[in-house]
Amino acid sequence: MLDFIYYPVSWILWFWHRVFGFAFGADNGLTWALAVVFLVFTLRLVLYKPFVKQVRTTKQMQELQPQIKELQKKYKNDRQKMALEMQKLQKENGFNPLMGCLPILAQVPVFLGLFHVLRSFNRTGHGFGQLGLTPEQNANTANYVFSAADVQSFLSARIFGAPISAFITTPVAELQAFADFGGVPSRLSIALVAIPLMVIAGLATHFNARASVARQTPEAAANPQAAMMNKLALWVFPLGVLVGGPFLPIAILLYWVSNNIWTYGQQHLVFGRMEKEEEAKKQAKLEQRAQNAPKPGAKPVNVKKKQAPAAAPDTASDDTADASTNGTSKPSKQASGQRRPAGQKRPGNRGRANQKRRR
Repeated sequence: MLDFIYYPVSWILWFWHRVFGFAFGADNGLTWALAVVFLVFTLRLVLYKPFVKQVRTTKQMQELQPQIKELQKKYKNDRQKMALEMQKLQKENGFNPLMGCLPILAQVPVFLGLFHVLRSFNRTGHGFGQLGLTPEQNANTANYVFSAADVQSFLSARIFGAPISAFITTPVAELQAFADFGGVPSRLSIALVAIPLMVIAGLATHFNARASVARQTPEAAANPQAAMMNKLALWVFPLGVLVGGPFLPIAILLYWVSNNIWTYGQQHLVFGRMEKEEEAKKQAKLEQRAQNAPKPGAKPVNVKKKQAPAAAPDTASDDTADASTNGTSKPSKQASGQRRPAGQKRPGNRGRANQKRRR
């Protein structure tokens, strides 16, 4: 039913097994382990750009939190109007919430596909998804793109004495599939490999979540939904790895560890680049301000004072024009040279009248 997932996963795993098989041998446990690790790296490399988009979307959502809260407060009694306004806000800012979930959603089918393909190397069980084959039938039956020889190679592969397809709670009947290919492994040998991987995977999940939470703004962290997701990422998911680890094959635990290692390095790379971009923008703004500012020692120019005297000649010309139409001429401001304290003009003939009185 999900062959469109199982076959691509099988092809990528098969490719890396061939690559590392030239160096370490096809039946070597390290060859199969590295094939799983580089399957993860291949997927994460394909999802690199969507991951960057996810980070930018998350940051943009944090920046829009004040406006979102205002809309929620304004339209708290009208959910339809609030939804329309939220869509309008997202469209104006080029915000797409789905981009924040794309990398995680894309990893889910790969995880399920890898789990199924690895489990299908040993189909001797009778549970859900198992075929109930005998060890001989299982060893001579192909597994998607892997031939029967590849299945036997996988059953022979060991990491510190444990098959990478085995898990701590593997039923005894399923462990018999390894009898002709290196012997039946003990639960202790499986646990000695699986438990350290479980602890590393849990710690890596926790510290990756802590690094992500530390980069959130106080406004975003105060959001009840974000606070709940932060608690899940910090404590519930790492605990889930420890609780579910005994039921997961060693190869899946390798997948989990390598996925967290990639996430840790990718976060530092992407966030470091974004911080440099923000610093460059701030520096560009400071340089622009410095260019617009007056040079040292230069006298600042007041634009308002510079424009005020320009209106005076127009007033004088208007007064002259009025006077010419009335048949009289008014003296200009420069001719009279006198002003009242309040800015009003003094009569031009006041001085002559006083002289006549004195005479």
